[in-house]
Amino acid sequence: MNQRPTAIPTNIITGFLGVGKTTSINALLASKPEGESWAVLVNEFGQVGIDQDMMPDQEGLHVKELAGGCICCAMGASLTPTLKALIEQAHPDRLIIEPTGIGHPEGIIDTLMGPSFKDTLDLRATVCLLDPRSLELEGVVNNEIFHDQLNLADVVMINKCDIADPELIELAESSLGNMFPPKQHIARTVKGHIDPALLDLVRNGQLSAQFPDAHKHEHDNNHDHSHHDHAHNTSQPALAERGAPIRKTGHGSDLFSCGWIFHRDDCFDFWALEAILNGLEDIQRIKGVIRIGHAWVFFNRVKDEHDFDKVAYRRDSRIEIISSRELDWEQIEQDMLACLLTS
Repeated sequence: MNQRPTAIPTNIITGFLGVGKTTSINALLASKPEGESWAVLVNEFGQVGIDQDMMPDQEGLHVKELAGGCICCAMGASLTPTLKALIEQAHPDRLIIEPTGIGHPEGIIDTLMGPSFKDTLDLRATVCLLDPRSLELEGVVNNEIFHDQLNLADVVMINKCDIADPELIELAESSLGNMFPPKQHIARTVKGHIDPALLDLVRNGQLSAQFPDAHKHEHDNNHDHSHHDHAHNTSQPALAERGAPIRKTGHGSDLFSCGWIFHRDDCFDFWALEAILNGLEDIQRIKGVIRIGHAWVFFNRVKDEHDFDKVAYRRDSRIEIISSRELDWEQIEQDMLACLLTS
């Protein structure tokens, strides 16, 4: 039987909304050594949860999702029991935690290094992904959580270098190079690729938050729900009826979210639905897994950029919108329902 160290190597993968964290983790999972068991805890700000279903279904991989708030504050009380249950179930050789893009890492770090896990987890490098194009966005560069995601990172990967302007990449490199304490590793990357060896860098205990209270005043922790909503983390999945999706809404950190779960048999005219989703304004992020005929696609929009690709997911269609203002969710729902194909 394989023996593993008493303390489980643990990494936090951070980065602002839409920077490519899930893509990055999927690439790391593809390099998982054969015979090892890995556990991944995914935290989503949105209500319905999509990221877990975008991760591979493979032997030796255990994925747990906490949707509907940030584990740094709104769902902070859930972090310890959820982690303990995941560790007990998976007995992992490595644990990876992906906080929501507007989550402050400090509270998570404190929990992982606190008395509940001091003998169980070995917190190693915290990795932050940075989209250099965000340096042009006032709403990002003025966000204290964005700065502390970088402040608390041992490794910073400048992502999306295939589509970012060289000047912005160089600006990101020079800014990161001037940080103190210095980062252990700064590198350019595309599609979120991280050298797995970087995960085992020893965490720099000198790193500290510049804005330690950011996660306290940024989140108002209010979440409202409608339709046939179920409580967070219930063991029974929400079930929608054909043509009558479940809708869940929430807000916090000056952002608003709305997610829909559609019945598995609901089938969309993708091009009509794409036009609806791309026509929405004041969008921070839209993610969706959508049935179109016999195929299913993953739709991904970050601000005004979007792409889509086929996925193996088949359980139900899900769409999650995060916006900088509250939108007319009822009208958006009706517009999406108008895109359903009749059988």
